[in-house]
Amino acid sequence: MANPGVAQKLTVKRKGESKSVFLVPFPKVVFLYPSFIAALVAGTITAIHPQGGADPSHDSPTIVFVSLAFLTILSANLVILGFDFPRATWLALFFFCVAVVLGVWLLFTFQPQLVPSLQAILGTVQPVANPVFYFIFAGALGLLFVAVMIAVRFNYWEVRSNELLHHCGLLSDLVRYPTERLKVEKEINDVFEYLLLRSGKLVLFPRDMDRPIVLENVLGINKKEKALAAQLSTIDVKIDSGEE
Repeated sequence: MANPGVAQKLTVKRKGESKSVFLVPFPKVVFLYPSFIAALVAGTITAIHPQGGADPSHDSPTIVFVSLAFLTILSANLVILGFDFPRATWLALFFFCVAVVLGVWLLFTFQPQLVPSLQAILGTVQPVANPVFYFIFAGALGLLFVAVMIAVRFNYWEVRSNELLHHCGLLSDLVRYPTERLKVEKEINDVFEYLLLRSGKLVLFPRDMDRPIVLENVLGINKKEKALAAQLSTIDVKIDSGEE
């Protein structure tokens, strides 16, 4: 039985609610993982292929195709990194351009007599690389990914039922904000970035702050939003007996 005059605090939480929700903003370099995978695959295929990449003038069509596929994936990856595709129209335009390029390439491949001079020029383009090139590229990206994973451990946000915490710096500096009347907005500004890592932007509006907190490239944005909604729905009830 509670003592008279003692204020009691009762926290009611929904079933299955986690203790904290961690929000980690990532740099855009994490979206280069398709190029990392493509480099590993291309390096492996070139390494096991007889004389793969050893002599560009005598390489087989398989090695040339592997090189072209890697360059295509890398180019598309850089386009995604350099531009935002916020609407379905941009997505449709991108696929339209890809379809046109592939269509022209197939046309010149199966109907070389249409434009002989252009076909002769394109025939001289034989981009090939040896396995060392692909593995060095993949290794550099891999080291960059490791550095990113270490860096984000020193800059992340933690949302509890009653407070928003910003962990930053090598010495784990801590900044606290109240979650009372905290407003959260979710934005998905790039269709491709969402498809690659389900990422998006979270905008937090803490009470009594002039500027919002913008968290770019939060992975698993939909799950984070649901977890935030569950966390912020926690009810803190203070019971006072009214006696002195």
